[in-house]
Amino acid sequence: MNATKAAPPLLAALIFLVALNLRPAVAGVGPVLTRIGDDLGWGESVLGVLGAMPLWAFAAVSPLVRFAERRLGADGTVLAALLVLAAGDLVRSFGGPAGVWLGTFAVGAGIAAGNVLVPVIAKRDYARHVAVATGVYSGCITAGSAIAGLTAAPLAAALGGWRPALAVWAVPPLVVAALWSIRVARGMRGNGNGDGDDGASSSTSHVAGTAAHVAAGTATDAAVTDVRPLWRRPMTWWVTLFMGLQSAAFYTMSNWLPSLAAAAGFSESQAGVQLFVFQSLGILSGLLIPALMHVRGNQICAALAASVPMVVAGCGWLLAPAASMLWSVIGGMGQGASLVVALTLIALRGRTPSDTVALSGMAQSLGYLVASVGPLAFGTLAELSGAWVAPLVLFTALAAAQCVVAVLAGDERRPSVVA
Repeated sequence: MNATKAAPPLLAALIFLVALNLRPAVAGVGPVLTRIGDDLGWGESVLGVLGAMPLWAFAAVSPLVRFAERRLGADGTVLAALLVLAAGDLVRSFGGPAGVWLGTFAVGAGIAAGNVLVPVIAKRDYARHVAVATGVYSGCITAGSAIAGLTAAPLAAALGGWRPALAVWAVPPLVVAALWSIRVARGMRGNGNGDGDDGASSSTSHVAGTAAHVAAGTATDAAVTDVRPLWRRPMTWWVTLFMGLQSAAFYTMSNWLPSLAAAAGFSESQAGVQLFVFQSLGILSGLLIPALMHVRGNQICAALAASVPMVVAGCGWLLAPAASMLWSVIGGMGQGASLVVALTLIALRGRTPSDTVALSGMAQSLGYLVASVGPLAFGTLAELSGAWVAPLVLFTALAAAQCVVAVLAGDERRPSVVA
């Protein structure tokens, strides 16, 4: 693999603007979900499918990104992803009922490509400051999500409905795509084929794969790689389950927290503020949780500290919905920390850089499939039962299951292969 030159500072910093666009198109749906259902005549179960659709797109498209990267290069693929994301936003808003489904999948596909390539490009352009760059782009992703959650309901009220409110999120990726095209043009002038020299091994690096510094130690891989398939290692499944369960909690509440808050008597704007709090506090907890990552030589303490708050929040929403803001704070602290723990577990449990990349791909692809159960089942149970008790019981049970998996995935002494 030939290394591609890092971009100049100003062009390199554009990757953080890309990161800002990787969640708003999804996070902006939850606060207007009731409006969508009322407008199209869809019940909670159909809306649950709509909430799960981006996760299915993540799982389906992520493994395919490397093929686009081989042809277009990493920068070119990011440009295409931004355009697909913007197109998906517009089709979802103005393409009728069928366009809602097609546009939502396109939004998920564009985001999936960004999920794969943003950490790869950030590591390449900030090779001497990987940890700082990782923290910045992770914060940008969370910030974009929180801003969309906060502004969705006011935008719908100001612009006359959910369609223009969601269409607004086509503008930022188009602006960033225009700026990003400068990077692509510069790359084509510099080496004749963009940045395609990064190769497939870079494109398959997800966030945790990047943390393992894929470029280092390739000579060591052949000597120490475990010959047993990844799927035969119990630790692979514990890490995958942890990734999936924490994602299920985040995307379930990102879609349904505004509806829960509205049912508890809060206004649309107040519900949007609660969603903003839930999502934005992830930045703080994500910065704090690394301090617990090696207590007693394992990750059990960190994984439990990240998982327990979501159980508390689930019980709170179930038993005292009027205190929803408090549960949003507690749940928000848990969800941000859980994501950092999940990505760190992937990085730590890989035995070699290439092993970590493979584990990352499996954990994230299958993890998103697990996660899709959350918003889908939550909506279905709400419609079948006519209340929020059953879905919240399921949500809390999944959060409790995450606590159990946290112990299993956090114990690095646990055997990692089947004899």
